[in-house]
Amino acid sequence: LEQPDWHCKIDEGSAGLVASCWSPDGRHILNTTEFHLRITVWSLCTKSVSYIKYPKACQQGIAFTKDGRYMAVAERRDCKDFISIFVCSDWQLLRHFDTETQDLFGIEWAPNGCVLAVWDTCLEYKILLYSLDGRLLSTYQAYEWSLGIKSIAWSPSSQFLAIGSYDEKVRILNHVTWKKITEFEHPATIANTKTIVYKEVEKSPSVETERLSFPPTRALASSLFSTQSKYDVSQVPVSLQYIKPVADRANPKMGIGMLAFSPDNCFLATKNDNIPNAVWIWDIQKLKLFVVLEQLCAVQSFQWDPRQPRLAVCTGNSKVYLWSPAGCVAVQVPLEGDFQIVSLSWHTSGDSMALLSKDNFCMCYLEREEV
Repeated sequence: LEQPDWHCKIDEGSAGLVASCWSPDGRHILNTTEFHLRITVWSLCTKSVSYIKYPKACQQGIAFTKDGRYMAVAERRDCKDFISIFVCSDWQLLRHFDTETQDLFGIEWAPNGCVLAVWDTCLEYKILLYSLDGRLLSTYQAYEWSLGIKSIAWSPSSQFLAIGSYDEKVRILNHVTWKKITEFEHPATIANTKTIVYKEVEKSPSVETERLSFPPTRALASSLFSTQSKYDVSQVPVSLQYIKPVADRANPKMGIGMLAFSPDNCFLATKNDNIPNAVWIWDIQKLKLFVVLEQLCAVQSFQWDPRQPRLAVCTGNSKVYLWSPAGCVAVQVPLEGDFQIVSLSWHTSGDSMALLSKDNFCMCYLEREEV
């Protein structure tokens, strides 16, 4: 940003490239070569290069601590899984240890950087918790002989670990004993009268006949064919749309596919892939279901505002849905053309977010109320 003309091109040559990411300090780029032969660490300041061998091809094989001091890398060598922990300042190896996994699938640091969660392939429900020096602190296994873990999320305080699995349940572990303190089920019928169910409804905007012109202006044409969304509070019991997965296909759409804690540790948002149009928001203080958002389209992504308990949801259309304890609202993104939002990401300030479609992205700025 200080030198707008500065640019850099990195060429891995014949090794190829399958993944790339920034280091937390923004001064290094980590490239994973084809066939996961190695990870190349490129320094943008000194132009030096470091190599990390045997990275494992898995869903989440690299994890940085929140403070950016350490990096954990999942490795596979001699038909066994290993974890290597590196110091990010000089990329020196700090610890190297094997894991008690059949086929390691992902790793995730606790926000305090003291515990590393390691989970096994979906064919086996198994999560292992390691300390920074490589000691196995605990192992948790909810059941056997069925599809296991699909997603995990640490609470910002590192006190809770939420584990979503293919049996449509979320289990919450505590950080003292690493035992389950509760589990959240995701039934197709919401019967509890204390749960608020917001249902998205659409209506076509009314256009005054005096404003009609031929040919219609571009803005008028887009408004004629667009629909406005709002939320109604449904009376319980409410039956949600439940999709039975196709049993003979790989990667069945079932189980808890998304999990996220609010920044104040008060709420947990979840999505059950069997009920793709719903977002479940749980009260962590009471350990009960608080709110369900029932959308018209399948939920593509959601993310909490990093500054306050405000959840942004997108469903593959041109709207962003925002929920907070005060209520929820649907916001139409003012863009020309068909901008279908499939993913979103908040800025750390909470004042803006990046909205991504298949081919484009845009920045969305939220107005702040003047105090």
